[in-house]
Amino acid sequence: MKIKDLAGTSFPELSAQLTGDASDIEIGGITADSREVKPGDLFVAVAGTKANGAAYIADAIARGAAAVVAADAHVDAGTPVFSLSEPRRFLAKAAAAFYGRQPETMVAVTGTAGKTSVASFTRQIWAHSGLSAAMIGTTGVVAPGRNEYGSLTTPDPVSLHKLLAELAGEGVTHAAMEASSHGLDQNRLDGVRLAAAAFTNLGRDHMDYHPTVEHYMASKMRLFGALLPKGSPAVIFADDQWSAEAIAAARKAGQDVRTVGRNGDFISLKRVEHFRHKQSAEVHVGDDIFEIHVPLAGDFQVANALVAAGLAMSTGITAKAAFSALEKLQGASGRLELVGQTRDGALAYVDYAHKPDALANVLESVRPFTTGRVIIVFGCGGDRDKGKRPIMGEIASRLADVVIVTDDNPRSEVPEVIRAEIMAGANGATEIADRAEAIRTAVGMLKTGDTLIVAGKGHEEGQTIGSVTLPFSDHAEVRKALGGL
Repeated sequence: MKIKDLAGTSFPELSAQLTGDASDIEIGGITADSREVKPGDLFVAVAGTKANGAAYIADAIARGAAAVVAADAHVDAGTPVFSLSEPRRFLAKAAAAFYGRQPETMVAVTGTAGKTSVASFTRQIWAHSGLSAAMIGTTGVVAPGRNEYGSLTTPDPVSLHKLLAELAGEGVTHAAMEASSHGLDQNRLDGVRLAAAAFTNLGRDHMDYHPTVEHYMASKMRLFGALLPKGSPAVIFADDQWSAEAIAAARKAGQDVRTVGRNGDFISLKRVEHFRHKQSAEVHVGDDIFEIHVPLAGDFQVANALVAAGLAMSTGITAKAAFSALEKLQGASGRLELVGQTRDGALAYVDYAHKPDALANVLESVRPFTTGRVIIVFGCGGDRDKGKRPIMGEIASRLADVVIVTDDNPRSEVPEVIRAEIMAGANGATEIADRAEAIRTAVGMLKTGDTLIVAGKGHEEGQTIGSVTLPFSDHAEVRKALGGL
């Protein structure tokens, strides 16, 4: 593909520089990592949080880059270096043009909590209707013939568009993906051709990246204002404290706003009954009344299911088919996932909750069916928002009966310091550094009627200490502990 085709009509700033032979430069690949440059590739130098790609232009050229796009083009080299004010956005748009194909129907969901579940549920509803569907998110990629573990909520744009082209080539027609605030702020989803988008909620998270919660929200609202084509369905959960702002942002962008939940006008939730392993609800869609059954615990899972149903219905699925599919939902890995129980019937769950609102939601969700004690094991990740640690400690000690504070992924921080910051807000909590030991101790406490939640890592299969990630699974440790009773 020629570089002029990558510039298209979206980047007149670049097109103006493509004079003479420059416009016909043949591009064999695209990357923002100089180490991955192959002869004939286009290297796009983007500024990251830890390093600026401009520092690696010489390395990219030495490896055979055919051309370079950067914020500053002041490089004296035989290889053309083009100046562009928004190299991140260009990277995403160019990757979309280079790889070309995408599933015909793409949807994206943003919010602090629930993104993985909504993307997973939407895929399952589509699949229930006989469509070839995929999901892309924190837990990886799930599609016909694929179940690949991942680690990033929103992949980098080159990897994303390569993946979308592969899925389309494999016959996938519908795909649901998560849209993180980082991914939206860094233009990673630019170039994805969306048919609909959704918002779940907003709570405290990523305050190590976003200077204010307002900036955090504004980054998420790029989904409606910058990426979703005008007039498209915007499915918004109506019962969150930030719902009104999300609705206003979507309407300002000219979107077709469709709200769901107790205050919803598209799907209106009228009644919910909570059971140990399922929930039943009555919902209204226009003049039609449906009795729905969600085979998952937690009030928040009903909210996620309604958002997913809203996305599915906004992309051609009937209400009857969407709600029928909810009865067969499988929860996303590590999202209030029942891992096992003791001989006395005490339940043990693994949950990904690693932010204040999510921790509160999961603790409140198990209380209605817990006749004994709620026991929680959790920690906080290193090199992340430090301000949430005492907040999460306070939430745990207020909403659980027994709290064990342990290590999560300390990364480059001192684990003892992280635990101390959590303990500052966790009145009466017990501190056990070793996560496996903390889980064994909690399982050993379980009595009839108790519920255990091991929170923070969810689906993750490793624990990062320093710069090393060691094999570790909350699921495996809980099962091991239950087996040892």
